[in-house]
Amino acid sequence: MSGKSTVACALSRELHCRGHHTYVLDGDNLRHGLNRDLSFKAEDRTENIRRVGEVAKLFADAGTICIASLISPYRRDRDACRALVPDSRFIEVFMDLPLEICEARDPKGLYKLARTGKIKGFTGVDDPYESPVNSEIVIKMEDGECPSPKAMAMQVLLYLEQNGYLQA
Repeated sequence: MSGKSTVACALSRELHCRGHHTYVLDGDNLRHGLNRDLSFKAEDRTENIRRVGEVAKLFADAGTICIASLISPYRRDRDACRALVPDSRFIEVFMDLPLEICEARDPKGLYKLARTGKIKGFTGVDDPYESPVNSEIVIKMEDGECPSPKAMAMQVLLYLEQNGYLQA
């Protein structure tokens, strides 16, 4: 619970205010519909990310900025999504925040359920997370403080602007 959904929505609002078409693919929402048939086992996590990557590619092909907000614990799955999108249009944002922060910001109580064994295969608790080695953007704590969702969104927006992704 690093704040992925909150940051994605803040980024979407900022981009929309600047005249860009966006769509947020939120992992939790996708698991209620498109990916409701998937569990949290490793092979189902891989399929979840594959499906999201394919949908994101469709949005990109249509000229919409797609913001995919989800946990993607395995490097090979992220790399497969990167390979789907040509011309360096895949931008990986790594929210490099301590597990303690994620647990403290967990509005749904999922970490608590995982710690008590009620949820199995939970990323960071009893399932691994493979940190990215080549993400374009890394969001970190600053002077021991977690940046606000708006500040995180602005960091992403600044990267997009500086690298020419928002030019007409």
